[in-house]
Amino acid sequence: MELSLSSLRLSGQCYAVGILRDATARKEAELALNQAHTQTRQILAAIPSLLIGLDEQESVIQWNAAAETVFSIPAKDTLGRPFRECGIPWDWTPVLDAVAATRAARKQQRVDDLRYTRPDGTNGFLGITVNPVVNEEGGFSGFLLIGADITERKALQTQLTQAQKLESIGSLAAGIAHEINTPTQFVGDNVRFLRDAFEDLRKLLEAGARLLDACRQGTLTPERVGEVEAAVQAADLEYLSAEVPKAIEQSLEGINRVAKIVRAMKDFSHPGSEEKTAADLNKAVETTITVARNEWKYVAEVQTDFDPSLPPVPCLPGEFNQVILNLIINAAHAIADVVGDGSRGKGTIHIQTRRDGDWAEIRVRDTGTGIPEAVRGRIFDPFFTTKEVGKGTGQGLAIAHAVIVKKHGGSITFETEVGKGTTFIIRLPIDPSPKQESGSVPR
Repeated sequence: MELSLSSLRLSGQCYAVGILRDATARKEAELALNQAHTQTRQILAAIPSLLIGLDEQESVIQWNAAAETVFSIPAKDTLGRPFRECGIPWDWTPVLDAVAATRAARKQQRVDDLRYTRPDGTNGFLGITVNPVVNEEGGFSGFLLIGADITERKALQTQLTQAQKLESIGSLAAGIAHEINTPTQFVGDNVRFLRDAFEDLRKLLEAGARLLDACRQGTLTPERVGEVEAAVQAADLEYLSAEVPKAIEQSLEGINRVAKIVRAMKDFSHPGSEEKTAADLNKAVETTITVARNEWKYVAEVQTDFDPSLPPVPCLPGEFNQVILNLIINAAHAIADVVGDGSRGKGTIHIQTRRDGDWAEIRVRDTGTGIPEAVRGRIFDPFFTTKEVGKGTGQGLAIAHAVIVKKHGGSITFETEVGKGTTFIIRLPIDPSPKQESGSVPR
């Protein structure tokens, strides 16, 4: 019960007035509300992801235990304060851009690989989603930021990417060894030919020197002249004059081929940087074609159409190379399914680069089997493959999609026709903007 007492003066008399109310329902409601708040606090405290709630004016109204741990900032120092004044040691620009985009579009925004400083002073990475909060009337009432420290996961992803790259090098090793062995063989043959030719020329020079001494001493005889004539005939100067320059040029060409392959292997297998760098995509594609030569040379001819005016494009070169390698190998396998071992003719892999406004476009077209309509919606799924057991892992296109879309803010699509071939189309932003990085890519 709830008792209210008050005094009342009426006609000169003072009265006490008491009002009794049954407060059971209200007390039960208060208890239930307190229990709900307690449960909510316990749930928020138990959530392993950091959680930050903002009201419509972007002041902090929620700061859970995970946020305290990740940033080493107590909740009491943040609640009620403007979000920007909480002292969070991270890169504010992409976060504030995401908050603004969430307010404008009323849609969730994602911020990947957000750099921040950990409490121990080391650099770390966060993955954050900014979610709009809607009230019961459907109106916008604030934001909910949910995220986690992905530093270790990012390190593992980097190691996995490098391992996959080295695995690709390993699977191509036999072919690369063959590519190096071929020019090495004809360089060796030419060097042996030059050694034998020099031996003949040395004998001719010695005979000529003896003839010169005889002339100087006045003892020239027909035998000396005949000795020189025999050496000239043995050396076959006309043949050597024609073949020695060819042998030298072929040897230099072979050495250049070996050097090109070694450079391509070095560029391809380099772990690269975690930061995007301006890269020459034409050179990157050409490098990957060289590395993968033994995969396609028996079944296809590779044609290139590079746009010389294509500017350097910000990207992760090592991971971009991996994507192109996966597409070239897939194209070679698709063509092999049509032409067999290539003894009755080869297919074609055509690789084109061009600039399309603010986007760089790379097209990889093959004359293979094409993609059956029934599986077209699944080709970017992890572990999905149409190849026979033991020939494909189903990771190539999944990795390509993750690298191009998630890491570069680009797109990868395809056009295909069964029996005629497939074209994969990669688009990368030349000058990445927040809009492009969020995945808004024109098709």
